[in-house]
Order: sequence, then C-alpha cells, then structure tokens
Amino acid sequence: EEGVSFSRAFCQNTVCTPSRCSFMTGWYPHVRGHRTMFHMLHPERGEPNLLKTLRDAGYFVWWGGKNDLVPGQSGDSPYCDVRFRPTAADFARWGVTPRPGSHAETDWRGPPDGDNFFSFYRGRLDAAGEPFYGDSDWAVVMGAIEFLRAYEGDRPLCLYLPLHYPHPPYAVEEPWFSAIDRGRLPPRARLAPDAGKASILYGIRENQGLQGWTEDRWTELRATYVGMCARVDHQFGLLRGALRETGRYDETAVFVFADHGDYTGDFGIVEKTQNTMEDPLTRVPFLVKPPASVAVRPRVCPALVELVDFAATVYDLAGIEPGYDHFGRSLRPLLEGATESHRDAVFCEGGRRKGEPQAMEVESQSAHGPDGLYAPRLRLQATDEGPYHTKAAMCRTATHKYVRRLYERDELYDLAADPREEVNRIDDPALRGVREELRERLLRWYMETCDIVPRESDRR
Repeated sequence: EEGVSFSRAFCQNTVCTPSRCSFMTGWYPHVRGHRTMFHMLHPERGEPNLLKTLRDAGYFVWWGGKNDLVPGQSGDSPYCDVRFRPTAADFARWGVTPRPGSHAETDWRGPPDGDNFFSFYRGRLDAAGEPFYGDSDWAVVMGAIEFLRAYEGDRPLCLYLPLHYPHPPYAVEEPWFSAIDRGRLPPRARLAPDAGKASILYGIRENQGLQGWTEDRWTELRATYVGMCARVDHQFGLLRGALRETGRYDETAVFVFADHGDYTGDFGIVEKTQNTMEDPLTRVPFLVKPPASVAVRPRVCPALVELVDFAATVYDLAGIEPGYDHFGRSLRPLLEGATESHRDAVFCEGGRRKGEPQAMEVESQSAHGPDGLYAPRLRLQATDEGPYHTKAAMCRTATHKYVRRLYERDELYDLAADPREEVNRIDDPALRGVREELRERLLRWYMETCDIVPRESDRR
C-alpha cells in the first residue's frame, strides 16, 4: 500500500554472505569475486560496506542478528554503535525460554543411512505455550522494537536486522506451521538425467539421498518453508507497528530483501549451491517503502533489478556520496513510477577455478566428514575431482537465461516455455541467436564491471 515490491529482483552472487532478511537499511555494495562464508568484507582492503558508510555519515547504527558481513576478528565498533546480543534477562522480560539455534538442534535427523539425515526437515516447533519460540530471530525483532521505543538521540537511525529465517532447517511454530494451504503450492521443478543441468545438482541429489521421498513429504517440507516466510512477514508487521507507534514510520526508508533463495525440493534437493543460477536461488524478494517525502506509486513492479541497486538507492535517498565507485543504480525512478524499465539484463556469478582451496570452504566442519549438515554439498566443493564447483556466470533477461560455465556445458533456458528451467537448450538451433546475444551481453557486463580505478593517485 505504501511502497514497491520488485517481482524480478536478483542477487549477484550465489555465495553472497549477508543475511536472509533486513528491515530498514542494511546490506553491502557489491564487491567482485567469489566469496564464501570465510571471506568477509575488509574496509582496510578497500571493500566498503553500507553500515560503516552510514555510520561515518552520522547515522546511529543498531545491528541485531548474525554476522555474515565483516571479519569476526575486527570487532563491531567500526560498523555500528550497538551490536545487540540478547541476554537471559531479555528472555525473562519477554516471558520466553531461550532456544538454541536451529543448526544446534539436530534431533530431527534420522539415521545416517536413512532418507531424513540430510533433508533439513524438522517441521512444527513447540513454543510450549509461551508468547513466541525463543530463538535468535525473535530476540532480534523484540530487541529492535524495544530500542525504537527507548531511543531519544538526535542522530538519524539505521537498523540492520539480518535474520536467519527462512533458512534450513525447515521449522516453524504455530500458527504459521498450519497457516499454509498445501494445495496452493506450485509444482516442483524436476531433474531429468538428460536435462543438461550442472553436475553439482546431480551430485547433491545423490549425496542427500532424498530420491525416495513421496510428493506428500515434499509438500510438507515446502509448506514449512513458506510458513517460515509468513513468520518473517508477521515480525516485520510488528516492527512496522513500532515505527508507527514512535512516530518514525513516515520518515523512514524500509527495505526488506533476501540474500539468496532455496531449492526446497526443486530438482529433488534442499538448501542451495554456490554455482547454480536457477530462479529459486537467484530471484529474491525485494520490497522498498521510501520516506513520505519521496514520491511513490505503490505496486508490484516487473522491472529487472539487482541487489546492488539497494545500496545505490540508500545513497540517493539519504543524499550520501559513498566515496567509491559501484555498479548499483538507484531505484528512485521506479519508486516514483516514472518508468517500468531499469535494466535490460541482470547477472549472477559463483563457483571457482580449479586449484583455489581458499574458495572451497574447507574451514567448514561439514567439508571433512560424511555427517555434517552441509556435507552433501561441501564434499563436492572441497575437491577438484570433477567439475562440481565450476566457476559460472549468468545473464538473465525477462525472457531467457544464459549461464556460462568454465569447465562444463553452458546452459540456456527459454523462460516463457520452461519457467522452471528443466531443459537446457544451449545446443538448440532455434535459440542460436538468443544464445549469441546473451553471450555478448555477458561479455559486455564483464568489461563494464571487471575493474575499478582507485580515486586517489599515488606520487611516483
């Protein structure tokens, strides 16, 4: 009713690290490269992030939630004024029992040789009659609401809420577990042996061992994931209510988005990968509510946009010159309804070259044994045997998608005829012109974004 939802928003990197969902302002400008969970953003290396930029511009930055953004060894002080971490006293005040993170509770896993060991399916959570299930996401939302009610400073605010949900394991409490109409879920994408898809999809499917799942079981898993999304919607509503209650809503810019999607049964696998570009992973929710002082035509906008456009929009609305070159484009013309067009194509990249152990995520415990939660994927990433972790880049238009792969067959999809991307038509003579056009467009994107010249000159 008050903002714009972008129906075609895309992340740029399938191994990007920051959070699942952010309220108000958060995120980071795009830095070229193939990051893993063990390579964060380093300002001392010329890799800026939005939190520090806003704080340096005079904003009071409140950060609640996980850190998939900056090195843990650097400390929080350069990036925020408050890094909220809930205490036992906070949970006691809210009247709930603190719960371990979903990754720590693994009693949902069946036997190692069974078909539920790698499914991430947990199902209904038991809140034991308490006001809410006392996990970290709920704690962050409650902490942010209390902060808004108590803040009396004169600096403008930036709240960054990187939530876990929705993310494997798939689990949610009532009423959201039962709120989803199972009969309205869309069909799953299927992985045929001769579909010409990336080898890592076949490898993960084999390693996860879910081939014997009935459609009813997949439906329950997928409905639980949608229920997790519904819980995030509810939590956002609570935060929006706090903004209204404290008289800040009209002057606040609100951004809600995800860093990546999830297969949740598409192609017979769960979780995500680092170098596949299907829409379930790369096409993400993105909602923007600008301040009341900015003209807006509320709607669902079909324009192709990228998450790099988020930071550019923040700089535009806040009147900030970030001091570095980036490739985002402000969404303000779309917000105002001046246009329905933004980009002719969007791009994504992931994977690695052979002989890059620093990009294998070998630091993860799941990479070195058969039982880790992420072992089906990480065991394929942590080896140069086979092309599983091949470097790849995507160019997607409104009608087609082209994926260039370094060590494997390229991919091409007619999204009108095959919206679930089940059949690779890279060798189809009927699409030869489209293939060459997108290949050329991808090359142009690389030339446009492959390098940034430093703004400060050195003395010789």
